[in-house]
Amino acid sequence: QVQLVESGGGLVQAGGSLRLSCAASGRTFASYTMGWFRQAPGKEREFAASISVSVGNTYYADSMKARFTISRDNAKNTVYLEMNDLKPEDTAVYYCAASARGPPTKGWAYDFWGQGTQVTVSS
Repeated sequence: QVQLVESGGGLVQAGGSLRLSCAASGRTFASYTMGWFRQAPGKEREFAASISVSVGNTYYADSMKARFTISRDNAKNTVYLEMNDLKPEDTAVYYCAASARGPPTKGWAYDFWGQGTQVTVSS
């Protein structure tokens, strides 16, 4: 079992930045692909970014590739999502998830989910 706790969300003006963190329990964090997903009001959950067990492999949704950066610190059991140039359409609840199997961009492949952190971008 892996427990995930997100933090770092909040209210920010358009063009601003936020850094989300996701702390994971358990000693097997390094063996999981970690992902960030988001869900806006009235919309389906969508993939944002993920980072594989091999730190060099990262994946991004096209709309976020130029503005978001995912990273992980296996020593701290933490994955991060740096979000820059935020837009009102980035407003959503952001979820951290852990996957022991691929593919890294599909929500169904993730076994464990956090409770989410709210990100609100004002115009």
